Amino acid sequence: MKRKYSDRANWRRVTEKKFQVRTLHEPEFQGYVVLYQIKQVRDPLWKEYDGKRYCVADAGYEWLQHFQKGAHYIMTSMFNDKGQVVQYYIDICKVQGVTDRGVPWFDDLYLDVVILPGGELFLLDAEELEDALKKGIITREDFDMAWAEANKVMEMYREGRFPLLKLSGKHWGYFHGRP
Repeated sequence: MKRKYSDRANWRRVTEKKFQVRTLHEPEFQGYVVLYQIKQVRDPLWKEYDGKRYCVADAGYEWLQHFQKGAHYIMTSMFNDKGQVVQYYIDICKVQGVTDRGVPWFDDLYLDVVILPGGELFLLDAEELEDALKKGIITREDFDMAWAEANKVMEMYREGRFPLLKLSGKHWGYFHGRP
């Protein structure tokens, strides 16, 4: 299981960045919100879903991560250089925390849910989760929890009850001087 840090200190693709963390205590969200601003890159990062390519990281792009208290997922809203959402990427995680330097982190449980602005929904990396179980990297309990959490996220999305989608624009605005 990989521990992932929100400052992405070792991401070589990004040659210049700005990293900010805010703690929010709102009725609909309690936890950390991270803005990772990509200033310069070696190469853009592209992802493909259903045969269509999407640029998800390039100069001027911003990634907003939600570390909701008690949740077993971290949502990253990826904004292009025009401030439009390119994708919502939800990492299923075992646990999350914060370093002594104030950098939020999570222990990745392999499964990911991607939601595109047009409403398309994708579940990724089920094979990686299965391999981790077979190799003893994770327990059966971790495996079952990852599936339960991914299914819960997808169900909430399908029913229009996944709150972070609505909050991402509002929280992105906090970093850009919007109330």
